[in-house]
Amino acid sequence: MAARLAIVGEYTPSFAPHAATDAAIEHAGVAIGAVVRADWISTADLADDVGRTLAGYDGIWVAPGSPYKSMQGALNAIRFGRETDMPLLATCGGCQHVVIEYARNVLDFRDAEHAEYDPYASNLFVTPLSCSLVGQTMEVRFDPASRIAAICGAVTAAEQYYCNFGINPEHQQKLDDAGLRIVGRDVNGEARVLTLLRHPFFVATLFVPQLRSTLGRPHPLICEFLTAVLARHARAIARRPTSRAAALPSGRAAASSGSASRPGRQDRQGC
Repeated sequence: MAARLAIVGEYTPSFAPHAATDAAIEHAGVAIGAVVRADWISTADLADDVGRTLAGYDGIWVAPGSPYKSMQGALNAIRFGRETDMPLLATCGGCQHVVIEYARNVLDFRDAEHAEYDPYASNLFVTPLSCSLVGQTMEVRFDPASRIAAICGAVTAAEQYYCNFGINPEHQQKLDDAGLRIVGRDVNGEARVLTLLRHPFFVATLFVPQLRSTLGRPHPLICEFLTAVLARHARAIARRPTSRAAALPSGRAAASSGSASRPGRQDRQGC
C-alpha cells in the first residue's frame, strides 16, 4: 500500500501553483524511488470532523490558493498536522494560514486575522505585501544552523513567489519566541520560512518551491517532505497487527503479500 498525502486546497488545473504541486510530487517521488498517492481535499470538507477525514493519510500539504473556501477547514488541517506530528508542508497561502493557526491556538490571539479575509480586522497577523511578489524570483536567506539550510545544502536560494500577502513584521518576533521559528528571511529580514523544531516535519514557506521543481532537479525541500511522509507510513505499517500471511511459510507469505510491498528507495543525490 502506497503512502498517502492529503493536499489541502481547492484544486484548479489552470492555476500554475496547483499544476506545479502535482508535478513536484511526481519529480520527488522519482528521485527518492517511491510512490506517494496524493489526493486533493477541499477546505470545505475539513471544516468539521477533520480527524476522521485525515486519519488515513501520512502527510499534509497545504497548497497555495488563498482565500480558501473554508478558512476554518484550512486551520483545522494545520492544527491536526501540528498536534499529531503528521508531516506538514505549507506553501504560499498555506504558510499564511499556518501563522493564523499558530497565533490563535498557541499564542491565544483568538482575534488573529488574515487581511485577505478581513482587511479591517484589529489584529492582522497576515498583511498585504508592500509590493506583489506574484511571478517574482527573490533571494531567501536561511539560518545556517537550521534544518532547512541542511536540506537545501546552502544558506541562500533564489525562490519563486505567487503571493500578495505576508507575515506582519510586527508579529514576527512573537511567533518566533513562541516556537514557530523563523529560519528563512528575505534581504529585508522579513519572514519567508517558518518551522517547528520539535516536529518530525513542519515547514511553511511563503515562496512556492514546487514552481522550481523539475524532473531532473526536484526541489530538495519536497524530497525531504516526502521522505518524512514515507517514514510515517512505514511506522504505521510496522504498528499493525501481524497478518496471517506473515505466519505462513516464507514462499506462501511472499505470494500473498508481494503486491503490497513498498517500492524500493533509490539514491537521493538527484535532489
